[in-house]
Amino acid sequence: MLQRLEWTVLRRLDGLLQGDYRTLFRGFGLDLADIREYQYHDDVRRIDWNVTARMQTPYVREYTEDREVAAWFLLDLSPSIEFGSEGVDKRRVSAEFVGVLARLLTRHGNRVGALLYGSRVDTVIPARGGRRQVLQLMHRMLQRPLLGTTGGTDLGVLLADAARVVRSRSLVFVVSDFISAPGWGRTLGHLAQRHEVVAVRLYDPLEMELPDLGLVTVQDAETGEQVFIDTHDPAFRKRYAQLAIEREAELRTALAEAGVDALELATDEDLADTLLRFADMRKQRSRLTAGGGMPGHLALNTPGARA
Repeated sequence: MLQRLEWTVLRRLDGLLQGDYRTLFRGFGLDLADIREYQYHDDVRRIDWNVTARMQTPYVREYTEDREVAAWFLLDLSPSIEFGSEGVDKRRVSAEFVGVLARLLTRHGNRVGALLYGSRVDTVIPARGGRRQVLQLMHRMLQRPLLGTTGGTDLGVLLADAARVVRSRSLVFVVSDFISAPGWGRTLGHLAQRHEVVAVRLYDPLEMELPDLGLVTVQDAETGEQVFIDTHDPAFRKRYAQLAIEREAELRTALAEAGVDALELATDEDLADTLLRFADMRKQRSRLTAGGGMPGHLALNTPGARA
């Protein structure tokens, strides 16, 4: 799979991003290098207020970016990740994303590691570099045996364990469908205070809207509970869609309050196109940080919205 991704997705990203893999995320791992007077278009978040107060004119901090980056993938591999309606499940989409991003990072001399969560964090893969490390990550994801019912997912456990394992400032991808017990938002916010965190949300179109399939039996992947439903009933499909909208709103709120960006990966969308839209959104945000409003076509891309 990795070889196919290198020949398809990575080659497209290299051409369209002109090899600048850092457009997918902001700077991190920074060391203070100098202080200089503020100039138009500087990032206001880098203003040094102590120096500004002493000099009576704005001064900003300049940083030297670390050459080596440690990136961690927090991988939700609970039973709901096995779902997919068009022959591609969320676990495969997750593995392809990890393969592309990990290879993009390791090709530039960076290290990648992972925490794997089923019903608990059962595997920690230390951060290392090289193509072999990427192959190991993908193999561990794709060859894991299917889980039975677990009684439900608690992302808070995964995030709390990550805070203990990932000690130095890193780039952290939380790859999940975010179908979880509530309460993980605060833990995610704490993690984002130390690391640069991106929430990678996996979903399938059937989780948003049900087609008219007649009488069907559905099973909760997490608990095993089965329910007999009539999808031919327009009122039922409408209620289902409304509940999906409410879940989306709750998820967007939680991610926004945690202060993290969201990349949404659907089982029926092209991975390269999604990554390019996300990279473009973050580049535009970076340019607008110093002031001014966000253009209308980007205003919907708040944390938790679709990239």
